[in-house]
Amino acid sequence: MLKSHKELIVWQKSIKLVKEIYILTSNFPQNEIYGLSSQMRRAAVSIPSNIAEGYSRKNIKEYLQFLRISFGSSTELETQIIIAKDLYKSVDYKPAELLLEEVLKMLNTMIEKLENNA
Repeated sequence: MLKSHKELIVWQKSIKLVKEIYILTSNFPQNEIYGLSSQMRRAAVSIPSNIAEGYSRKNIKEYLQFLRISFGSSTELETQIIIAKDLYKSVDYKPAELLLEEVLKMLNTMIEKLENNA
């Protein structure tokens, strides 16, 4: 049994994703600071935050709900990256996209396994 949400690989990867999104959005134009940049950062921060909050609930149904919210924030971020790629073509999105893909797969697997055990 894990002692903390910090031991979850999906949480660790989502923390890396947050850092990657902050680096990525720092390359956006200054006028984007309250727009897409802010939205992407909030969506990214929401992913590990909800994993952590759900893990702390110690109830599978509540944990599942927070994992689903985390998954939703991941797909929200995915959409925002698609929009950003269209607007700001000179930015390197690959590191963030690869991490996001991993996080989405891991969350999906966790949700499926927990649903089967709930």
